[in-house]
Amino acid sequence: MEVKTDGGAASVTSEELAAIEDEEVLNKMLDNAENFEERRIIRAALRDLLKKKRDKREQDRGARQQDLKQQVLSKGGTTSAGVNIGRASMNQQTSINRSTGQSSPSASTPFTRTTGRKASPAAVSAEQCPSSVPNAKNVKQMLLDWCRAKTEPYEGVDIQNFSSSWKDGIAFCALVHRFFPDAFEYSILNPNAPKENFQLAFSTAERLAGCPPLLDADDLVRMKEPDWKCVYTYIQEFYRCLVEKGLVKTKKRQ
Repeated sequence: MEVKTDGGAASVTSEELAAIEDEEVLNKMLDNAENFEERRIIRAALRDLLKKKRDKREQDRGARQQDLKQQVLSKGGTTSAGVNIGRASMNQQTSINRSTGQSSPSASTPFTRTTGRKASPAAVSAEQCPSSVPNAKNVKQMLLDWCRAKTEPYEGVDIQNFSSSWKDGIAFCALVHRFFPDAFEYSILNPNAPKENFQLAFSTAERLAGCPPLLDADDLVRMKEPDWKCVYTYIQEFYRCLVEKGLVKTKKRQ
């Protein structure tokens, strides 16, 4: 199978796609793909690349832990001590990676609550969401399809709606990572840590896309499932910010 490059004249094969190790290159090729078959093969290459990076990271972690255990044993320590040090190193590394691309704790908190001061009109609480735009059923479905297409290569993401599909924060992170792949390491994210995932996605979108943090991570984790109107409103705003930055191209109406 051959896929056209940006120039249109040349083409690349499945084997050449598999040799590409830059997510941004594959993402650009996916955006420029002209038909379903081209998009399918590029998405497959992108999924394989993400899996390869995740596997390599796991191997590196194991090697680092083993090295630390050997260092402790060579100094007269115990195996237990080596394991503890290895775990501490892994936790520290995870913490560092999660902090990459995040703003300060105060900046990552979506709402500023100052006595005697009104919150920004743009700030939307997860418990007080604006009503959706009337007669926007088609727009809603188009936006859902867009989210699904952009996150399709990401493991652990299956967007079927604007509510339960987003409850662990992984979908938010995948969507943001799709446009800013260097902002954080997607493969280390933990679906059992939804609050950290929400904060990472919202703070990164705010810092790099200029998207206001309309949702509050604390509110979201208290809910069994996010309110679809809140998620829909946030994704609309994120999409608008991407368009303003030229990262998403829209079709002009005649």
